[in-house]
Amino acid sequence: MSPEPTSAHAPRGRRRRAVFTGAMVLGVLIPSIVLRELIESRSGSGPAADLSAIAIPMAATAWLAPYASYRRRDALLWLVGPGVYVFSVIAWRLALSPYRDWRPRPEELHRVRWSRDPERAGTWYLATSSSDVDHTPIR
Repeated sequence: MSPEPTSAHAPRGRRRRAVFTGAMVLGVLIPSIVLRELIESRSGSGPAADLSAIAIPMAATAWLAPYASYRRRDALLWLVGPGVYVFSVIAWRLALSPYRDWRPRPEELHRVRWSRDPERAGTWYLATSSSDVDHTPIR
């Protein structure tokens, strides 16, 4: 296996990674709160307003989940409570892209490889583009 390309950037430090994660979480939660307030002011408090508060976060979680070794269906966790936690973990993992500090899922092994660079020890490197992500095959 060849080493990582020289154009690959070094992984973010813990502080930069935390700022990136916080920005992603706020970038999803603030629009959802605004949408909820708009719908609540228009049609009153009710289930439509409550469901609109999780519509944007669910869509963002479903879209970004495969890039962080989660399944798209994990977005449904927003309906029962731990959606904020799951999205925070997804954002934390995406902040390290294209490197990964978690073990890849079995169906991802063909796309990643163990980093051999001493500066990036302990990480996996995403060797191919993740635009063809499909982690929920129908069986």
